[in-house]
Amino acid sequence: MREAPPENAILAAWEATLQRRGAAAAVLSVEGKKVRSFEDIERESRTLAPLLEPFPARSVMAVQIGNDARWPALLLALFRRQLIALPLGGHMERGELDAALTTCRATALVTMNAGRLAISPRMALAAEWPAPAPDLLKLTSGTTSAPRAVCFRAAQLVADCDNICETMGIAQGDVNYGVIPFSHSYGFSNLLTPLLCRGVPLVASSDRLPRAILTGLAQSGATVFPGMPVFYQKFAELDGAPPLPALRLCISAGAPLECSVAERFTAKFGLKIHTFYGASECGGISYDASEEVRYEDAFVGTPMRGVEIAHDAADTGPIAVRGAAVGDGYFPSADPAVLDAGRFIPGDLIRCTERGIFLAGRVSDVINIAGRKLNPLEVEARLAECPGVKQAVVFGVRSELRGEEAVACVSGTGLTREALLRFSRERLSPWQTPRDFWIVSEIPVNERGKISRRALAGQFLSRPRSP
Repeated sequence: MREAPPENAILAAWEATLQRRGAAAAVLSVEGKKVRSFEDIERESRTLAPLLEPFPARSVMAVQIGNDARWPALLLALFRRQLIALPLGGHMERGELDAALTTCRATALVTMNAGRLAISPRMALAAEWPAPAPDLLKLTSGTTSAPRAVCFRAAQLVADCDNICETMGIAQGDVNYGVIPFSHSYGFSNLLTPLLCRGVPLVASSDRLPRAILTGLAQSGATVFPGMPVFYQKFAELDGAPPLPALRLCISAGAPLECSVAERFTAKFGLKIHTFYGASECGGISYDASEEVRYEDAFVGTPMRGVEIAHDAADTGPIAVRGAAVGDGYFPSADPAVLDAGRFIPGDLIRCTERGIFLAGRVSDVINIAGRKLNPLEVEARLAECPGVKQAVVFGVRSELRGEEAVACVSGTGLTREALLRFSRERLSPWQTPRDFWIVSEIPVNERGKISRRALAGQFLSRPRSP
């Protein structure tokens, strides 16, 4: 006799949400029109279930459908079939996608085809899951550059949702504006699980143009905007922005929020931006819940409800995060020194003060210059003082003589390599001064709004050289 599967905590929470919210709007268009009620999501989920019957329980189903309104129903259908969901971003290159599918042993890939869900079966080796088996995989590089997944049970995802909603004060009377990718940890935990577990409606949008987002915020009546620094920067620069009378909570995560960006946004819209810090492996870590309009670079608030942080108060260094939302481990290869038994050690360097937590760089970003360790944030802080500099990101490139050398990618106006070098030499030690300056119109970011020093180093080395 087959043993009954353990209860899925998201399905249990959904049943309560469905009873409570029923015909109420669950998914809205950017114009504020009801696209799906909670009852519609339930019916849609039951309709999708037969499409998943050919796939054996505990096989991995990769989902790459962008911010489609069918995400909630599909997730419920996967969980009811005891299939393991693997959310994937919509802008993955073919090689990156193939590597993710192979690494996670995906049995099928769900995509969009002419406005309909399309399921493409794949040949995949069956995975032997440790007990308890995961309900969802989050793709991440962890502390390495190779793709791997973090194993989550539904109860851990619900715990992260509870921490977020209670720490940030998000309730079913709010409307989340969903333009950050649902497939990423930030979007999944701030948009999808609050809808399913707490009945918080969302606006489903894939239009990331700044004016379109502001128009959607105004028309939809959204009250909560989980965004990224690049959005707030563009909003502050945009002329003729509409008023946002319904918007009450602005959240920024995914990358550091610069004070100058936050101050310009607040001056223009009269809203504070609340910084949020988290990781795929453990969900939310800290959040600035204060209503005091006081911005400091690299400040990410205080520990979230349900999150315990251990840190050596005497020094800047790593932290250990514990809580019910921490994932079970990496797949396919474990890394217990980083993630294990409800404890995760991020790759960030942290400085803890009486006010709260400050990010002080990443362990992997430290540049080894002839045996000396250079924190790139120190150089970036000095370059930010240079007239005309809008943003600076420092990374390391290989050097045969010194191991690594520092290079600065700089955006701004009226900048020259000579002037940047002269400015740096006046304020930095010779070994800290960047070997080269790469001047760009805007620092490149990925679809999450994040800046990757590793990716910048690759682009710098492969860029066409001027004669």
